[in-house]
Amino acid sequence: MTEPPRTLRRSLNLAETTLGGVGIILGAGIYALVGAVAEEAGNGLWLSFVIAAVMAAVIGLCYAELASMFPRAGADYEYSRQALGPRPAFVVGWLMVIGNIIAAATVALGFGGYLATFVDVDARVPAIVALAVATLIAFYGIRQTVWASIVGTLVEVAGLVLIIAIGVPHLGDEPLTELPRGAGGVLSGAALVMFAFLGFSQIATLSEEAEDASRVVPAAMLLSIGFTTVLYILVAVSAVSVLGWQALGASEAPLADVAAAVLGERASDTVAVIALFSTANTMLLLLVAASRMIYGMASRAALPRFLAWVHPGARTPARAIVLSLLLAGAFTATGELSFVAGATNFVVFVGFGAVCLSLILLRRSRPELPRPFRVPASVRGLPVVPVVGIALVVLLTANLGGDVLLLGAALFVSGIVGMEALSLWRPPEGAADEAREP
Repeated sequence: MTEPPRTLRRSLNLAETTLGGVGIILGAGIYALVGAVAEEAGNGLWLSFVIAAVMAAVIGLCYAELASMFPRAGADYEYSRQALGPRPAFVVGWLMVIGNIIAAATVALGFGGYLATFVDVDARVPAIVALAVATLIAFYGIRQTVWASIVGTLVEVAGLVLIIAIGVPHLGDEPLTELPRGAGGVLSGAALVMFAFLGFSQIATLSEEAEDASRVVPAAMLLSIGFTTVLYILVAVSAVSVLGWQALGASEAPLADVAAAVLGERASDTVAVIALFSTANTMLLLLVAASRMIYGMASRAALPRFLAWVHPGARTPARAIVLSLLLAGAFTATGELSFVAGATNFVVFVGFGAVCLSLILLRRSRPELPRPFRVPASVRGLPVVPVVGIALVVLLTANLGGDVLLLGAALFVSGIVGMEALSLWRPPEGAADEAREP
C-alpha cells in the first residue's frame, strides 16, 4: 500500500497566528525606516504611515478572501495559479520567494550590525550564525517557531511603547503638517513605509498550519494589520515630536536617538538590544515565509517535487527550509545589500497587484466557490476593494526610485527565464489538474 503524502501539522490557533502576524509585520523596518521617511515626508511622516496602512488594509482584505478560499502554503502563487494559470503564477511565486529571502538577508545583516555595536566583529559573521540558528528553530516545528516569535514580538512591542511614552510629553513641540517636499514627499515616504507593513501578506503562508485556516487566517491578518497600524502611527508622531524631521532624517539609528534625547545615552543601548530581538524575530519569520512559498510551489510541481518533502517527525518542509537558509546566507555573505534590498518593495508590489487581480477574476470565473470571508462592496459585480488596491500599488510603485525599478524589472525578467527553464521538465501526470482544485 502506498504511504499517503505527509502534510504540514495544523496546530496554530487564532491567538498564535495573530501574534505571529504582528511579529512578522513589526519586524526591523520601523527601527530603521523612520529616518528615511522623515527625509521624504518631513514632520508629516505620520501621513506616510497612514497611506501605507490604508494600502495594507485594502490588500489585506483581498488576501483574507483568497486565503479563506484556498488555505494553502503557496499563498500568492496559489491564488495567481487559480486565477491566471501556472505560468504567470510561477513568476509571482518566484518574486515573492526572492523578496522574502533578500529581506531575510538584509535583516540578518541588520542584526549583525546591532551586535557589532557591543562586540567587535564583522557584521556578516553573527548574521550568518543567526540565520543558522533561525533555521534550526524553523526546522523544529511551526508551533515552536511561532512561540519563539511571540517572545520577540513582546519585546518589540515593549520597545515601541517606550518610544510612544517618551514622545507623549513632547506632543505639539513640532508642527505635524510641515511637509518640505509636499504631497510627493508623503507618497515617496509611503512607498518606503510599506517595507514595514510587508509581513501581513506572509500570514497567508501559514494557511496549511493553522486550525480552521479559512476562518483563522483572514481574522489574524486583519487583526494584525489593525494593531500594528495604531502602533506605527503613534511611534511616528512621537519620534517627530521629540527630534523633528531634520534630526530624524540625519540619524542612522533614529529611534535610539529619540530615546537618548529624552532619557540619556544609556537609553540608546536599551533600544539597540530591543532591535536585536526585532531583527532576529523578523529574520526567523521571513525564512519561514520563504520556505512555505517554496514548499507550496513544489507541492504543485512548479518547483522540483523533492522540495515539497515534509520531515516525518517535525512535520516541517525541511528541504525548503534548508534551501532558504543557503540562499539567504549567500546574499548575506556579500555584505552589500543596501541597493538590492530596495527591490523588495517592487517585488512585493507585483505580488500585491497579482492578488488583487486574482480576486477580481475569480469573482467572475468561479463564483460558485465557497468564500468563508468575503470582501465587502461591489458595483455591478465588480469588487471595489481590489480595484482600489491595484490603484494604490501603481501609485506607490511609481514613487519608488528609478534604480529600484530597474533592479525590480531585472528580477521580474529572471522569473520569466526561470519559468521557461523549469517548464522543460514535465510535472507528474495529474499535477496540472490537481492545481486547479480549490
